[in-house]
Amino acid sequence: MSTAIKVNNKISLALDIKIELFDVNKRYTRPHRHNKYLELVYFSKGSGFHYMDQDSYEIKPPIAFIIKKDEVHHWQIDTVPEGYVIIIKDGFLDKTLDKHINDQFRQLENHRAFEVPIDASLNSLFQLASELVKNQAKSSQITVEGILKALLSKILHYAPNKSHSEQNLAFHFKQLLQESPKNDVSHYADLLHTSSQNLNTHCKKEFGKTASQVIAQHIVQEAKRQLTYTNLSISEIAYATNFKDSSHFIKYFKRFEGVTPLQFKKSKVL
Repeated sequence: MSTAIKVNNKISLALDIKIELFDVNKRYTRPHRHNKYLELVYFSKGSGFHYMDQDSYEIKPPIAFIIKKDEVHHWQIDTVPEGYVIIIKDGFLDKTLDKHINDQFRQLENHRAFEVPIDASLNSLFQLASELVKNQAKSSQITVEGILKALLSKILHYAPNKSHSEQNLAFHFKQLLQESPKNDVSHYADLLHTSSQNLNTHCKKEFGKTASQVIAQHIVQEAKRQLTYTNLSISEIAYATNFKDSSHFIKYFKRFEGVTPLQFKKSKVL
């Protein structure tokens, strides 16, 4: 087992967006993460399982999977799959001319997997978007964004309904948490120019959890990734997750998981 979780990069440094057919050679992969982009994978055919962190999802097409930055995942696909992959870096979202696309991706990040019924228009949009992105030098930014927006609208139409009128504050909080984890609600409230109470209200409405629970979930989830996929020591993981010492980390982890980090690690030997 490695001392670090493997990081895969399926897009060149020069590109901010990639849309292409799913690579049939990726049917079986080792656990890895992507730390530079969000990935949407759509299957119209195939069977098997998709593992994301400690959760497993059966591949029952037609289905879409959303893999967020830093999530550890891998594929075990039993039959030849058919589908598409969309890869989006923050750089694309930063420079997009249509900020509605940013909202679409924020909505996608609220999901992991959902059914997307097959229809001719969806396939046509995937094909056209793929061709335009491959020929970005000849395609205008407005054209690429227009087709991408239509494609994402089609996909989101089938996503389970979740409120998004007040998502901005809650999702901005999660973005800050992902960029720089800190076990301090007031720290993020200050960055977001709001009160801890208001941040809690938004988190409860959007995620069904308090801000401190969202922070704990993020920290514990990252610790579980390190415990599952690396051979780092408990003290090394405590340091990596910003704890002052391993004893504090052990107590914190056990409070939320009911077992010590070592007990969890032994139960997750791959």
